[in-house]
Amino acid sequence: MRRRPRTLRSVAVALTVLVGLGAILGAGSSRAEPVIADVSEHFIGITADFTGAKILFFGSVGGPGKLVVVVSGPAHDISIGNKVQRAGIWMNSDSVTFKNAPSFYRVLSSEPLDEWLPLSVREANQIGVEYLDLQPTEDIGSAKEADYRAALIRNMQNKDHYGKAEGRLKILGGRLFRTDVFLPSNVPTGDYSIKTYLIRDGRIADMEVTPLNINKTGIGAEIYRVAHQHGALYGVAAIIIAVLAGLGGNAVFRKS
Repeated sequence: MRRRPRTLRSVAVALTVLVGLGAILGAGSSRAEPVIADVSEHFIGITADFTGAKILFFGSVGGPGKLVVVVSGPAHDISIGNKVQRAGIWMNSDSVTFKNAPSFYRVLSSEPLDEWLPLSVREANQIGVEYLDLQPTEDIGSAKEADYRAALIRNMQNKDHYGKAEGRLKILGGRLFRTDVFLPSNVPTGDYSIKTYLIRDGRIADMEVTPLNINKTGIGAEIYRVAHQHGALYGVAAIIIAVLAGLGGNAVFRKS
């Protein structure tokens, strides 16, 4: 796991205190129950030796209540296949594609959500993987859809792309909060949103959205860009390189 410099963590903690004091002193502002949140790093660069990252998410609230943080990655069409065994060999059978499914999804809270957050709030705001609006691209029937939906969630959880961290969100003095967001080595790239919900009396009193961008950097980013923007050229170049490598290997073998 990549470790951030100790000085950066000190700055982040100091900012947490300053932000909290600002929120408390400005309690009479136009937002009656504000949530102020930020992240220690708004950009995460993916290099060839990237092994994952941990970022500090912190902020303050303008009044009493409980908090839920939802981290969502870019939405894509995601397909899930059904493996069957034929002649002793496991292979993919039919597959189902779910449209606009989040490529990354994580919920962080101070306590288990089912103990205090009303079901209606979770459903309306898609808080929890079981409440994500995952819709197949075609009608496959409710029973089959439920099976494939469960398989998709299970597959994303196995990749560490979907999950929850109940008890990891720390609230300090009733006003300041902080938590660590863990990103695996295979984290999807793109634009992320981190939503912070302030819940009071079973309702959302306020919500703040914090942006996060994760993208490839260095030579890996250039190879990725060429492969996706010039697929045919990339394929031809890969074949030429493979042929030249084979010819070079044969020449060395003959000389030896």
